[in-house]
Amino acid sequence: MAGVQPPPLRSLEDFLLSSARFAVPDVRDLDRWNNRIINNLLYYQSNYLTCALGLLLLVGYFQPFQLLVGALVVTLIFLGFVWVAENQAPVRRFRRNHPSVSVFAILLASYLFISVLGDVAVFLFGIAFPLMMVLVHASVRLRSLKNKLENKLESIGLKRTPMGLLLEALGQEQEAGS
Repeated sequence: MAGVQPPPLRSLEDFLLSSARFAVPDVRDLDRWNNRIINNLLYYQSNYLTCALGLLLLVGYFQPFQLLVGALVVTLIFLGFVWVAENQAPVRRFRRNHPSVSVFAILLASYLFISVLGDVAVFLFGIAFPLMMVLVHASVRLRSLKNKLENKLESIGLKRTPMGLLLEALGQEQEAGS
């Protein structure tokens, strides 16, 4: 984790308002859409984290115990998935080839376990809504020249960020910055 730098919080003007450009992605070109999402996740990661934490705090304000139990369950399932993926070659290949299915499997396993507990559903809503918000924004936000430059620095290793490490853990490091 040495050398990991949190990226700056992007201005509201750049993130959402007038200078931001949005367009519906071309769903027929999945590689290009995936590239747009990954690069926006890297560039706006501080903004996404801030929004997600705000929504989580809101859910936690109304359902604190359920949120904590749910967070514990989902964290344990995610750590178990990462451990299995790192130690089992077929799972590692599947994770690299199907990252969306892998994330969905983690959330589905969490949901099934949570449905037994009941409290985890609160946490899943608390993370599902922010995740949906982040993915929609990352899908429709067009990249700027500054965005492309920052992502190139991340991809060649001159800069390391938390989102870069997360994408690497999910098997998406080769696509970041392309």
